[in-house]
Amino acid sequence: MAKLKNASQKMSDAEKFCTVRREAIYTFLSLAVLIVFWLFAGFGTSSSDAKIFGLPFWAVFGTVGVWIFAIFLSFVLSRILFKNMDLGGDGDE
Repeated sequence: MAKLKNASQKMSDAEKFCTVRREAIYTFLSLAVLIVFWLFAGFGTSSSDAKIFGLPFWAVFGTVGVWIFAIFLSFVLSRILFKNMDLGGDGDE
């Protein structure tokens, strides 16, 4: 796991902008992956006759499964891809 920058190490505004832009792109890509997963989980499994707790498999997988996958994606984004940095301006001290 990448080391976090110390508070004593300053990032330029350009570096901060690039980091925020990269994180926004990762967030958009994770949303796209989540939508594809939802389409597969809900519509792709609709032909299955399997049941979980008396509910159709597609209903459980398309709702609860999507939430669990979204939590997993959020964990990956926050722990691995996002960087902890101070977003305050120069005059905020």
